[in-house]
Amino acid sequence: MTAPILQVRNLRASIAGQQVVEDVSFDVPATGITAVLGRNGAGKTSTLRGILGLISRKGEVLLDGERIDNLSTHRIVQRGVGYVPEDREVFAGLTVAENLALAERQREPRREFVAELFPDLVARRDQRAGTLSGGQQQMVSVARSLLNDNRLLLVDEPTKGLAPKIVTEVADALAEAATIVPMLLVEQNLEVVRRLADKAIVIAGGRVVYTGRAVDILDDPELTRRLLGVSAEAHA
Repeated sequence: MTAPILQVRNLRASIAGQQVVEDVSFDVPATGITAVLGRNGAGKTSTLRGILGLISRKGEVLLDGERIDNLSTHRIVQRGVGYVPEDREVFAGLTVAENLALAERQREPRREFVAELFPDLVARRDQRAGTLSGGQQQMVSVARSLLNDNRLLLVDEPTKGLAPKIVTEVADALAEAATIVPMLLVEQNLEVVRRLADKAIVIAGGRVVYTGRAVDILDDPELTRRLLGVSAEAHA
């Protein structure tokens, strides 16, 4: 059996002295997409930010068997962890092409792969990112993470606030990306989770309360209601 690409052990994280992740442990397989689910405020985004060292954290985080919890964020990124933040964080005053160029870390970035995934960005390469729609900005954010040979992608709420057609386009891109790099995905849209995720982790109150196949929780209406506070049928 292939070793997990990411192992999180007893992760605790805080923001401005307030504990936001209580005690989280899980593994991320070396292939496919692992979804992180939970109600609003459960600690999902904080878990990703804790893994990256963007907030104060304790515990062990291992990337491909090597501890990275003692590294700064930029060192973790250099080790091959890509990040697509919830708020996209594009450089509004720069063009699409300039936003992508800033993300390139290697001699031969995957420009052709990104261009095939996001042809609309090719057409808008000279447009300032701040004038793009929310969906287009999300595509820029995802595209930046795919330019380099990352070992793992952390993707936070990529379809949040997007129109249904754009949700489908972003999900298509993530599905294609997952063929070359494993992904830890925070996502509220259960239809997207059903389509993309192999494994699911549910966080509640800053702790892991469920790990297993994504389809198992989504096919259990009572479990979905109890752990996520929503009806799986409503997202089907």
